[in-house]
Amino acid sequence: MMTTTKNSKRKNQPNGVDINQFPKLGTAIDEAVASGLLNGVEGAKSLTHMVMKRFVEAALQGEMQAHLGGIPSRATEGGGQEAEEVTGTRSQGNKRNGVGRKTINTDVGPVEINVPRDRQGTFSPILLPKHARQFSGFDDKIIAMYARGMSTRDISAFLEEQYGIGVSAEYVSTVTDRVLEDVEAWQSRPLNSMYPVVFFDAMRVKIRSGMVVKPMAVHIALGIASDGSRDVLGMWIAENEGASFWASVFNNLKTRGVEDILIAVTDGLKGMTEALEVVFPRTEHQTCIVHLIRSSTAFISHRDRKAVCDGLKPVYQATDAVEAERALEVFAESPMGKRYPAVAETWRRAWAQVIPFFRFPPAIRRLIYTTNSIEGLNRAVRKVIKTRTLFPNEEAAKKLIYLAIRNFTEGWKRPTIRWSNAMPEFALLYGERFTAAAE
Repeated sequence: MMTTTKNSKRKNQPNGVDINQFPKLGTAIDEAVASGLLNGVEGAKSLTHMVMKRFVEAALQGEMQAHLGGIPSRATEGGGQEAEEVTGTRSQGNKRNGVGRKTINTDVGPVEINVPRDRQGTFSPILLPKHARQFSGFDDKIIAMYARGMSTRDISAFLEEQYGIGVSAEYVSTVTDRVLEDVEAWQSRPLNSMYPVVFFDAMRVKIRSGMVVKPMAVHIALGIASDGSRDVLGMWIAENEGASFWASVFNNLKTRGVEDILIAVTDGLKGMTEALEVVFPRTEHQTCIVHLIRSSTAFISHRDRKAVCDGLKPVYQATDAVEAERALEVFAESPMGKRYPAVAETWRRAWAQVIPFFRFPPAIRRLIYTTNSIEGLNRAVRKVIKTRTLFPNEEAAKKLIYLAIRNFTEGWKRPTIRWSNAMPEFALLYGERFTAAAE
């Protein structure tokens, strides 16, 4: 059972709240555990109620202190608050006037709280306005902080520093685990029957597996629908990629309703061509030209990079595959091509996935020339996970990456750029495969 004790004063807290005026939540939890109050489901509910009560009361005390112009208070027996002058004077003669009790409805059920009052009755809380009985979203606030890259320990420290709430990192982790249900629902939701273009890309993260830390690939699929809208179709984590892995990915898309993909754009992902031939045999497998340029020029001198890129332009700007192959040979025999023979060799190795590009009209070429859409998504994800040197398990990686994807894609309201020009070209090139799904 929670008890109220007198505490020493602590000044200059970040939000002006003397957190020592409240019993530490960790102490209260220890007492509750010792007395057997936190056993089982009811015990977990009791813990959640304590966290919610302490958060709301501490936040309201902070608002009251700001309202009074920096006058802290000390706890008195019975839960009341007495004003105590420190530096300066009271704000226009106003001061604290004890607390009032109020029951609010929260995500975890009704919670009774102490609401601070002032003598002049001018205090109007922002967190919980007068006469309001509904307070929800505490867990959502924790999840929102987690989604922006704060670790469970960071969130725990923030709540302790700002509100004097001793919430453990384990509790924060339990709250964020709610996201796993959303991840599962998102990963299994129904999809469109046809996607004109699907971009596939991967990023590397480190995940602990037992006593070993393994580099794992997080594969993300971004689809463009027949109306030009964008949607992240899913994410898959694997240690190794290959034909069997990609076959499982494509079969997952099929079971969720995808019957046809017109063009799959990738960045040299191993085994994808073989898997597409089995699961989606009519799909064109196209390598990302920009990625190919980057990978082929990654190990050349910076001063020569512009000259090499200029020499490659006739290759990917060719009107057909024959002209492109001739342009590649011309580059290979040029001074830059002879100085860096690996550049032409890189293009030759990927040639089977390059040549589909030349059968597309200019409007579609501009759409699939680069994977900018999925690269922008990946940058947003990396911004969130950059503080994580490693994840304790796959579930932790999934929930954080999912939250980053959800936050980034909220602004995807309009069709993708250049879609209005590409759509009639898709209809002309693919006929009923495109138009039947677009109707």
